[in-house]
Amino acid sequence: MITDPAFEVSPWSLRECELNLDLLPQSESVFALSNGHIGWRGNLDEGEPNGLPGTYLNGLYELHPLPYAEAGFGYPESGQTVINVTNGKLIRLLVDDEPFDLRYGTIRRHERELDLRAGVLHRVCEWVSPAGRAVRVTSTRMVSFQQRAVAAIAYEIEPLDGEVRVVVQSELAANEDVPHAAGDPRVSAALDSPLLAEEHYASGTRLRLVHSTTRSRLRVAVAADHRIDGPDSTQVSAESDDDVSRLTVTSVVEAGQRLRLEKFVAYGWSAARSLPALRDQADAALVGARDTGWQGLLDQQRAYLDDFWERADVEVDGDTEIQQAVRFALFHVLQVGARAEERAIPAKGLTGSGYDGHSFWDAETFVLPLLGFTSPHAAAEVLRWRYNMLPVAQERARQLGLAGATFPWRTINGDEASGYWPAGTAAFHINADIADAVVRYVAITGDQVFERDTGLELLVETARLWRSLGHHDHAGAFHIDGVTGPDEYSAVSDDNAFTNLMAQANLTAAADAAERHPRHAAALGVSDEETAAWRDAAAAMALPFDEDFGVHEQSKGYCRRQIWDFEGTDPDHYPLMLYYPYFDLYRKQVVKQADLVLAMYLRGDAFTHEQKARNFAYYEPLTVRDSSLSAYCQSVIAAEVGHLQLAYDYLGETAMIDLEDLENNARDGLHIAALAGTWTALVAGFGGMRLIDGDGIRFAPRLPDALSRIAFRLLFRGRRLRVEVDRKTATYTLAAGEPLEILHYDEPFTLTADRPVVHQLPHVAHQPSPPQPPGRAPLRRPQHLT
Repeated sequence: MITDPAFEVSPWSLRECELNLDLLPQSESVFALSNGHIGWRGNLDEGEPNGLPGTYLNGLYELHPLPYAEAGFGYPESGQTVINVTNGKLIRLLVDDEPFDLRYGTIRRHERELDLRAGVLHRVCEWVSPAGRAVRVTSTRMVSFQQRAVAAIAYEIEPLDGEVRVVVQSELAANEDVPHAAGDPRVSAALDSPLLAEEHYASGTRLRLVHSTTRSRLRVAVAADHRIDGPDSTQVSAESDDDVSRLTVTSVVEAGQRLRLEKFVAYGWSAARSLPALRDQADAALVGARDTGWQGLLDQQRAYLDDFWERADVEVDGDTEIQQAVRFALFHVLQVGARAEERAIPAKGLTGSGYDGHSFWDAETFVLPLLGFTSPHAAAEVLRWRYNMLPVAQERARQLGLAGATFPWRTINGDEASGYWPAGTAAFHINADIADAVVRYVAITGDQVFERDTGLELLVETARLWRSLGHHDHAGAFHIDGVTGPDEYSAVSDDNAFTNLMAQANLTAAADAAERHPRHAAALGVSDEETAAWRDAAAAMALPFDEDFGVHEQSKGYCRRQIWDFEGTDPDHYPLMLYYPYFDLYRKQVVKQADLVLAMYLRGDAFTHEQKARNFAYYEPLTVRDSSLSAYCQSVIAAEVGHLQLAYDYLGETAMIDLEDLENNARDGLHIAALAGTWTALVAGFGGMRLIDGDGIRFAPRLPDALSRIAFRLLFRGRRLRVEVDRKTATYTLAAGEPLEILHYDEPFTLTADRPVVHQLPHVAHQPSPPQPPGRAPLRRPQHLT
């Protein structure tokens, strides 16, 4: 999209200079606003035309049956789908009885701008009606970071060529028509009219609707209030029915006058609260928003974001597109996590209904690292959501004949929602990914209270799973058989290297945490014998290695499989899963998303530098990247082993995945994990950042030729750090906090707040890059995009 003439490249905003209806679904995703609780897609204010109407509340879903041609024990009985709830952003306009509809009349000017510092979406449109009447419509939209339940809009109409009669209809609308799912597993299952009316209200300038869902039995209340400023002729009326509550404003606006409407919207939902209680909750939030006022909400939003950018900004010199993209990514990741508050992070955030609004393993593995270093409270809230789901995960483990907890592959409410068990149930690595996120959060923050009260039980229950799922062979080695790793083109394999290495870390971390908190561990039934068994399994963990090729195998026997016929594959037949049977994919060497490569990043301590280089060279020609989760870790490891141009190319792929719609599905929502990977590729790839020894941090910076400087900020152990890297030096600054021991490559030093520390960069030999499958190489980024 960003390469379309309608869009400009700017360091602090995403600006669309003209309306392209062909890009409307994608633009609705990139212009989406959210705070982790409420999500408003970037639909036009008037609602039509649209690609996908979208108003979401994090965690609010409807159940639907999961039919099977053949029943099987343990199959999930129902799925969960995020629903489009009551739309509070609708403002329709009539100009001298002509509907303001951009498919008709003449558009003189149409601009939209997502302001990443102010946290708002601006729109300006100059339109001439079919009858020849010209008006300027200006709107600013926000979803509040400070007031979790609140969103708001300021809307103005100004005549451009004389007096006009205008009618403005500000609505709350439920059960909007939404497109039905296509034959793509990444698209949601649309549900028709999922909301049952319980109450409607309209009086004065106040509107309200209350609905509930049929199967999940969730109730949602939405209320709106308005402030109106216009000519003396302005009149207001209100009406409502089951699915629409409407405020109508009529006025005659002369040249030089404006009609302004400020709309405040409040949302609340619950599985337990009564209708009166939820109605009162929404009304109370609405009163708070009105008291704050429009300008007050703007000021709060800017203050929140000023603090965020102060601790999280990334600067890039040498590529203006990457500079824009990384800030766009940071903003959207903040939006999905800021006020989620013990809710999940869906794969598409609250920007669209793709993947049915489900959360997967990528939340812990891809998104929480960024949040941990920039908004650690948000990372902790996601892990508390997992903790709250423990009883469901423990029941699922018992159903599967296992100990501990088995967390779902995809879910909203904690129940498994994947009906395809080889890629779902068998992907047990999600349990170790959650444990890894716990360990990482504690390492970043030093929050021992969280570890004791929340993290410990997550570590214990996931460790118990591995001990029951795996087994020791006659020689004492510990194996985990019949599992699916991150690469979903290789299912139900024995000793998947990623799974085994992450389980190994999980087992060790659980034993260590139990020793740090013996009283709480004992309350969970942990004994010395159990922790010893965990340590034994971790020490004996099998890690498959092929002596002939001198590489680690993705899983046991992987290198003996037939290599996929890449030359004979039609370039238009990607992603492969849409054109070839899984049976054929499972028995060949073809990688959907980097599997072992991801293990080399997350468990880098388990590999030598030479092993990383050989492994990377082996798996590159097999990796087709039919997943948006692949490019970022390929960028990180490519940078580490010296393929700096390739690392830069992969950075471009993960950074531009939605701005250029590289996966052709940005219409269904943004790829939140891939966006987070933009930050990781810069900070962990070219910045070389790694956590070490549980509570230390190391940097090994290196830059590709195209970038002359990067600088990034992060939080670590209560300190605020800034790292700036140019072609020759790395400058470390402690912006706030106590002195800190850091490693620059292998050189330790103490950083204090009184002065920055400058280190020279060692020479990094640029290695020739290994090939990729035909037609699957990342687009080579041009040089000097300044």
